[in-house]
Amino acid sequence: MAAVIGIVLFGFLGSALAADLKIAYVDIQKAVNESNAGKDAKKAITKEVEKFQRLIGDKQKELQTMKESLEKQAPMLTPDARATREKEYQNKLREFQRWGEDTQNEINQKRMEMERNISIGLLKVIQKVGADEGYTFILEKNETVVLFASKTIDITDRVIKAYDGQKK
Repeated sequence: MAAVIGIVLFGFLGSALAADLKIAYVDIQKAVNESNAGKDAKKAITKEVEKFQRLIGDKQKELQTMKESLEKQAPMLTPDARATREKEYQNKLREFQRWGEDTQNEINQKRMEMERNISIGLLKVIQKVGADEGYTFILEKNETVVLFASKTIDITDRVIKAYDGQKK
C-alpha cells in the first residue's frame, strides 16, 4: 500500500510537484493518551475500575460467607432445604458473574466513547494544522500504510499542544 502511495505521489505528480509536497504523520494513540483530555479520561476510568474492584471484593466475600454457611449447615439440613440453599447460592453466583461482565462492558464502552470523542477533537485540530501549515498529506502513524517515517515529520506533539490549547 505504501508503495502505491509512493508511486502516486512521485510518479504521477512529477518531480517538480513532488518537491513541493509537505508530508507529516500523527500518532493518534499517543495524542489520545498524552493530551490533557486523554489523561483526565484515563484517571476517570481508573477510578471506575478501582470502584469496580472494591465491589467485586465485597461481593466475593458475601458469596464466600454464603458458601461457608451452607457447608457448615449442610449436614443438619434436610435434602430439600439443602438443595434450596445450594440453588440460592448458584443463582447468586451466576448473578455476580453477569454483573461483573456487564460492569466490565460498561467500563469498556465508556473508555471507547471517551477515546472516540478525543479522537474527533484531534482530527479537527489535525485538519486545522494541515491547512494552516500547508501540508499536502498528514498520515496516521499506526496504520499499515506508513511503513517508515522519519521523526522529522512527526507533528504529534504539536497536535497535542494545539488540542490542549483549544480547551482552555
